[in-house]
Amino acid sequence: MRRTGEPKCVPAWYIGAVQLQSIAAAMTFVIALIGTLAVGDFGSTFFYHIPQHLWFTLHLRTHHDRRRSYVDHAVISTNPAILLDGFLGAIPYLAAAALLARVSWQGAVAGLVVGQLHVWWRHTSQLGWKTPARVKAALRPLAVVLPEDHDDHHRNPDIEFGDIFRFYDAPARALIVRLAHTSRRARNAGRRATRRVPARA
Repeated sequence: MRRTGEPKCVPAWYIGAVQLQSIAAAMTFVIALIGTLAVGDFGSTFFYHIPQHLWFTLHLRTHHDRRRSYVDHAVISTNPAILLDGFLGAIPYLAAAALLARVSWQGAVAGLVVGQLHVWWRHTSQLGWKTPARVKAALRPLAVVLPEDHDDHHRNPDIEFGDIFRFYDAPARALIVRLAHTSRRARNAGRRATRRVPARA
């Protein structure tokens, strides 16, 4: 019989079950966080970014205009076109977070927060930021887009695809090459060539 004031004896199996629950919760949090970033980046790259580069002009007019400031590129602007471009690019992340909220809503929300922080960070080259060598060494194996990488994309829209992860760059470039003949650039070149052909007598 247990005396009054003596601590309760917690069964070992209960402690083990609590630890397993904690581990499972941490795993689902990480899965939802990384999944929101990876799936959102995939959707934004292949279903918004690439179509904009091939067939439309909104993204090129707002995000690749070197005259615009850090504030504009980081989507903190009040310019409607810039806000629209930022919102359309964010839709895949929001959709991924909504799906992964079933796994862990905390992880999905954390993924959106990390994604927004990365938006602000990857544009800091315009403020003179240079990524420290140790940070580069830590992030390169993870294929994380650095500010220098994204600045290269601003300077040359045909390279360094992927908002957050660089492993989307190679397939994105391959898809653009495959669809290049359908692009707005190809259509415009065709129209110019047609205009230059002299009329037959």
